[in-house]
Amino acid sequence: MNFPYFISQRIQNTKTSSFSGTVTKIGVGSIAVGLAVMILAFAVLFGFKDAINQKLFSLSGHIKVAKFSANESYEEYPITKQTDLFRNYKNIPDIVHLQTVIQKAGILKTRQDILGVVMKGISKDFDFERFQPNIIEGQQISFSDTTYSKDILISKIIANKLQLKVGDSPIIYFLNAPDRPRKLNVKGIYETSLEEFDKNLIIGDMGLIQRINGWGVDSVGSYEIYVRDFDQLNASAKVIQDKLQPDMKLEKITDTFMGLFDWLGMLDRNMVIFLTLILFVACFNMISILLVLMLERTPMIGVLKALGGSDWQIRKVFLWSGFSMIFRGLAYGNILGIGICLLQKYYKIIPLDAANYYMNTVPIMLDWRVIFLLNLATVSLVILVLVIPTFVITRIEPVKAIVFRK
Repeated sequence: MNFPYFISQRIQNTKTSSFSGTVTKIGVGSIAVGLAVMILAFAVLFGFKDAINQKLFSLSGHIKVAKFSANESYEEYPITKQTDLFRNYKNIPDIVHLQTVIQKAGILKTRQDILGVVMKGISKDFDFERFQPNIIEGQQISFSDTTYSKDILISKIIANKLQLKVGDSPIIYFLNAPDRPRKLNVKGIYETSLEEFDKNLIIGDMGLIQRINGWGVDSVGSYEIYVRDFDQLNASAKVIQDKLQPDMKLEKITDTFMGLFDWLGMLDRNMVIFLTLILFVACFNMISILLVLMLERTPMIGVLKALGGSDWQIRKVFLWSGFSMIFRGLAYGNILGIGICLLQKYYKIIPLDAANYYMNTVPIMLDWRVIFLLNLATVSLVILVLVIPTFVITRIEPVKAIVFRK
């Protein structure tokens, strides 16, 4: 028989109410709430970062390769598709996808209003799978094999400003070619909630811009490259840099949108501080609760010592009680935390202001590996600190403990 475990179970199964029963419930509850909050915090953080990245990457590649120039306007210098990088990118393990685009500034005009816009010209190699979740009305551009398509996708912000809807036909005047207006067709409306894009970006056929610029079919504005592992972006950028021609430059998305990625990094740092405080409070609660349990059982400790029980055996009695609280707290905490996450993920209970948070509801992304590590970290840390209060037992004298009155 495991003597400490047996005594611990008898203590916990005592039917009479006592103050120790109340504090035990508080201990279980504090661990459960602490773990649930940590699961929620990580799920929201990962969900938020993933949602921002998906929106950003749907409109811009991880790496942009363009003609080297000091030009800061939206006008681009052409680069050819006849480069080693374009022809052989599928043989580069770091690259998962490459697409060609052209940007050109213009003015979008309706009967009542005009608005300055930037058209992003794309072709059939565009990653529509990434962009599809942004489309809220209409559908994707239909490309023609014989001529350029007049279809465009506009943002919800532009649609509201110009009072446009799917099927309308605004006219666009391109800068540097104002005498060559083109009538377009609104094929769809998208929304990313990233104001930097939504306020002026429209998406159309690259062939139209090539025609306006007088470029050939092999001339594009830039390559947008998606790497296989975004966490290894810097290493992948070095590999791609070695493949570039001398007149080409490489720009990482983390440099282009430095403020946004710095903000996401700051969230990571704040999360570490937040979780440290939660674990500290949980550990402090467990130490206090175990001390209360031992003080209430001081006469029992004295009797066990008088009967020949060693300090370590008696300490293990209370450690088993602590373990029981920990694992019950973990069970309740996982049920509570994961349950709330699943409710938010599938039923969108908690809304957000898209103007401030870039999305309409609180995003959730459950990472089961992180949940397992949170459970492991909680168990390891709390068990470690449980040993501290049990040292009080070594200072209890049997004679004084037996006559101890609560």
